[in-house]
Amino acid sequence: MKISTRGRYALRMMLDLAMHDDEYSPIKMIAERQQISNKYLEQIITVLSRAGFVKSIRGPQGGYKLAKSASDYTIGMILRQIEGSLVPVACMEDYPNQCPRCEICATLDVWKQIDKAVSNVVDHITLEDLVKRQRQKLQNKLELD
Repeated sequence: MKISTRGRYALRMMLDLAMHDDEYSPIKMIAERQQISNKYLEQIITVLSRAGFVKSIRGPQGGYKLAKSASDYTIGMILRQIEGSLVPVACMEDYPNQCPRCEICATLDVWKQIDKAVSNVVDHITLEDLVKRQRQKLQNKLELD
């Protein structure tokens, strides 16, 4: 499984919004802070907005904000919204598995273990957890400078 640039940027954008949860952030400001193209973020924010992950207001003080608390979003929720399924192989996309070999396929057991391991990570880390990690990293960097 490989997370696309779109998925990585969506996660960075959601983290940015969580870090600035006391204000609405315009796309331009997020783009500058994250060093990502405005146009790319506009495409991503549209998906997140339609999914109800972010809310927006228009006008000079407008921008985007998380629709819920950072603790309500897992990394898995965000990545699945942008990437779709995170399963490692296509045959696992359907439930029940439609592959005619699934009952005799030893490799399917490996793919299931990988899927379980990935899900265990992304479904147990929240945006709030990432905010704490990010603040700690920024603090450590300040102490080193």
